[in-house]
Amino acid sequence: MKPLLLLDVDGPLNPFAAPPHRRPAGYQTYRMMPDTWIAQHPHLPQRRLKPLRVWLNPDHGPALAALPFELVWATTWEHDANEWIGWRIGLPRERDLPVIEFGDQFADRPDGTYVKTWKIVEWAQGRPFAWVDDQITEADQQYVTRHHAGPALLHWVDPAKGLDDEDFAVLTEWAADVARIGGRS
Repeated sequence: MKPLLLLDVDGPLNPFAAPPHRRPAGYQTYRMMPDTWIAQHPHLPQRRLKPLRVWLNPDHGPALAALPFELVWATTWEHDANEWIGWRIGLPRERDLPVIEFGDQFADRPDGTYVKTWKIVEWAQGRPFAWVDDQITEADQQYVTRHHAGPALLHWVDPAKGLDDEDFAVLTEWAADVARIGGRS
């Protein structure tokens, strides 16, 4: 069984922190208004909502699909990632990725971990996983070490750059290491 690759959108796939006037090389600009995003802003009339500017690289999908992982959305976009993101990065339209649902994603965590961390550990159920996100901290790493029985790589991605060749190399090497040890921690 392949390890899981848990994908965040904003940061790793959408380098939102890059200077707004300098779209990163290889990325395309999209304007999006997913229904769930609209629902998160009930206080604003829909006519006042501006579409989200999202930068996506169409080469990321094939590069991610070539990695020895099972791809899973681990993003606050949740199911919207299949509708709005996947095909734009070059993943097949006819195949939705599994989605980790975070529910009350903005609840405070008293242990200092990111709001996604405990749910990711619960969802993975001990399976080896690599998680790419721009909000991973040492507190998240400690939580995963304490509560996840299998190998895990928490890989921070610079939200001003998005996934790059170095990130893909880290993921490839980690997956090879996991395969070599047979998925044991």
